Amino acid sequence: MNKASKWIIALAVVLPTLLEIIDTSVVNVSLNHIRGALSAGIDEATWAITAYLVSNAIIIPLTGWLSRVFGRKRYLLFSVILFTVSSFLCGSATTLSALILFRIIQGIGGGALQPISQAILFEAFPPEEYGMAMAIFGIGVMVGPIVGPVMGGWITDNWSWNWIFYINIPIGIISVLMIMLFIQDPPYLKRIREKIDYMGMALIVVGIGCLQVVLDKGQREDWFSSAFITRLAIISVVCLTVFVFWELRRREPILNLREFKDVSFSSANVIQCVSFFVLFGSILLLPLFVQQLLGYNAFLAGMALAPGGIATLFSMPIAAKLIQKVNPKAVLATGLLMAAYSIYTMSRFNLYIDFETVAFSRILMGFGMGLIFVPLASMAFSTIKKEEMGNATSIFNLLRNISGSFGIAIMTTLLARRAQFHQFRLSEQLNPFDQRYQLGLNKAVAVLNYKTGEGSISAANGVIYQQLVRQSNLFSFTDVFYFSTLLILCIVPVVFLLKRPKNLGKPIAIH
Repeated sequence: MNKASKWIIALAVVLPTLLEIIDTSVVNVSLNHIRGALSAGIDEATWAITAYLVSNAIIIPLTGWLSRVFGRKRYLLFSVILFTVSSFLCGSATTLSALILFRIIQGIGGGALQPISQAILFEAFPPEEYGMAMAIFGIGVMVGPIVGPVMGGWITDNWSWNWIFYINIPIGIISVLMIMLFIQDPPYLKRIREKIDYMGMALIVVGIGCLQVVLDKGQREDWFSSAFITRLAIISVVCLTVFVFWELRRREPILNLREFKDVSFSSANVIQCVSFFVLFGSILLLPLFVQQLLGYNAFLAGMALAPGGIATLFSMPIAAKLIQKVNPKAVLATGLLMAAYSIYTMSRFNLYIDFETVAFSRILMGFGMGLIFVPLASMAFSTIKKEEMGNATSIFNLLRNISGSFGIAIMTTLLARRAQFHQFRLSEQLNPFDQRYQLGLNKAVAVLNYKTGEGSISAANGVIYQQLVRQSNLFSFTDVFYFSTLLILCIVPVVFLLKRPKNLGKPIAIH
């Protein structure tokens, strides 16, 4: 494959993948406009997000099998066309029910794009350039969740919510033409006939679908105090457990779980799950922090995240070059430690930090995540046979998305629980016999008298309580950031279980 064609192939598969990942988060900031335009409640409108996530999560593990059955190029072409057409339908929806239906179809089309694109990049680039291939793929994976909310907010404010979907159409058409002209199936991956494992398909569709709904709706429904969430959780656990045993007994499984016998692949998935658990959680928490406690508007909150995405764009090509000269384990370990330190700096935030401090922590984390993703993906697939690459990339992308959903769900829950804990502990100090409380109360009365001329005890207590709630929320954010730091540090030793690819040059020793 000549040098020109591999870059054209990379562009052909990365463009729709970037759009698909952006679409997982672009609706979030436009939800209020969509709700108003379609006359829906906020709980009803959130199904426009959940529907996409569920259908997207369901299709990812089936991608390798569907590629074998229909042919990779044919299935990729179908997915991009379906994603593009459904984007037009989403933008044209006049009722919430129609929007949810079209979002389900859009998720079905988009779910296959990540694993297929990754597998095609491994085909297009020689083994010694796997790092560069993953740097290209990582542009969508790492930057998409950051670009999505910023782009969605700008488009909604300046045009209308419909255009967050319409903007996909021209890029989708270009991608279809490029796939038709430049993508070819490898000789070993032609359309084949095999028996459809209806049982396995039903188990994974129901299991993953229910799990995604639980993760997306759990915090809003107060988790297992809700009968709806409890039932879905039980169904998910039962279906996924049965699926594992069922697939391990099949000669031609839908998802070949025997890949986990490979220590390097399994270790890479463990590191990936924890890394994206923390990454997606922090991407959610940091905008909440600056908006709730520092008074930023939505645009400034997005700008606080943006430097991290730019840093990732810089670090990925650097990582791709480094892993050809030094041991990828050293690059990966450096990235993990850098990410851990960046989140630790977030755990030291207070109510008076400036924008530069927030942006600097995101730059550190973004740079570190670039150093994590490139060597991790390169080593994860270094021992996988090309015939199994589609199956392996399906597993890898599925676990990344699920771990991100777990990160968002668990961190928002921890945030709420720790805020309640700190509010209870701080409120214990609000009694008339506490000297610090009395000093604070007198100061609040004096300030209110100076500002309004009406400094009553009840008004002063209200001011003190507002500050107590702010301080409780601050402590809850720093607790969750500290917890995230410990998680990252715990997986650093797993790096030593990975196998270094043999074709990336002479390593610098790391044991």
